Amino acid sequence: MARVALALAAAIALATPAFAGDADDIRARLEQWTDDFNAGRSDAVCDLFSAEAISNYRGQPERSYDEICDLLKRSIADPANDFHYELDIREVIVEGDLAVVRLTWTLFISPLNVTSIEPGMDVFRREPDGKWRIIRYLAFEEEQ
Repeated sequence: MARVALALAAAIALATPAFAGDADDIRARLEQWTDDFNAGRSDAVCDLFSAEAISNYRGQPERSYDEICDLLKRSIADPANDFHYELDIREVIVEGDLAVVRLTWTLFISPLNVTSIEPGMDVFRREPDGKWRIIRYLAFEEEQ
């Protein structure tokens, strides 16, 4: 019995760092995306999304990868408004090559003085190149 318990403890100890490393990788990808978007690096903002990405944002039609990227690039290029995101990651759950992230984005739009708080859930997949990318996301704007 002691051997089984020891083997189980060893298996858990060995498995945990891998998942922690994956969760850290996902957090780093989200933080890098935030930095890229806020710095106006339109060439980098689409890399967080899988080519198979689909977004669902309450009150808006589903968007594909191309539509998501187009919207992000247009926002960055908008000469009349400045868009700035803040990220609050609530939870990262990793299971194999899939992960779910519960998070809240806070979007500030100036000079309109608009703040939008957007809780959501992102589903990531580890892709063949080893990078974690969003394949699905759901979000909504909190009522204020």
